[in-house]
Amino acid sequence: MERRDLTGLLELEQLDRDLFRGRNEPGARARLSLYGGQVAAQALRAAGATVPADRLPHSLHGYFLRPGRVDLPVVFHVDRDRDGGSFSARHVRAVQDGEVIFSMLASFNTREEAPAFDAVATRGGPPAETLPPRPSPLLVEVREVTPTRVADGQVRHSDRLWVRAASRLPDDPLVHACALIYVSDLGSGFGQVEVPGLAAGGPSIDHAVWFHEPVRADEWMLLELWPMKAGGARGVYAGSLRGTDGRLGAVLVQEMLLRERPLSPEILRRVAEYLGVTPDD
Repeated sequence: MERRDLTGLLELEQLDRDLFRGRNEPGARARLSLYGGQVAAQALRAAGATVPADRLPHSLHGYFLRPGRVDLPVVFHVDRDRDGGSFSARHVRAVQDGEVIFSMLASFNTREEAPAFDAVATRGGPPAETLPPRPSPLLVEVREVTPTRVADGQVRHSDRLWVRAASRLPDDPLVHACALIYVSDLGSGFGQVEVPGLAAGGPSIDHAVWFHEPVRADEWMLLELWPMKAGGARGVYAGSLRGTDGRLGAVLVQEMLLRERPLSPEILRRVAEYLGVTPDD
């Protein structure tokens, strides 16, 4: 029987030595396009299937090239760019109907013990258990510190939220790394920024993540996002994912389109319904 949880989403079908096919999450058809976190997480899973088991991802950089179609599975082509003494580099192309929708470079290495340093800013937040749950169409549980709002013809996504997989994940560090990628595309660093003429969000263009301390993605993680620069209809924001004990699981940087194009009332209604929020008057 097909699993309808995050573990099942990350179980790819191997078609050939470096060729894999994923399935879309159960609620995908309620969206206008595939959730970028799904495609990126499955791409990393495909890359991880081609490296030695003792090598885990330490960084990736992906480009969202086309909206993913919700009516088609995604096929992942993996190129084995290099295998060195302790590092492995992979290039993954996610394809639908013969067109590349996502391109990713990922690097893996064997873990080495060394002194640690953490200067990434954190605002923290109240414990997840003290916040009301927000309905999530994805395969995760969400508790928002700053709430997502639909107002002024825009969706203003949360820039600080607790998140975890909705079901238990196996004790496989690669699966947890992929789950981190899945949740890293949630929210927006510009969702709470109110500047006249500046859009609150838009499609992702590219996404970079660096992995640090191992954290379990089926336990609460605090995703914090903050804006850095907007201009030319593009915006760049940074972010971090921390466990409840404060350990830094990953840092990220994402660029998105910020075009001032108010959504139609019908699209806003559909988005609000999908996100489980009530539009502001």
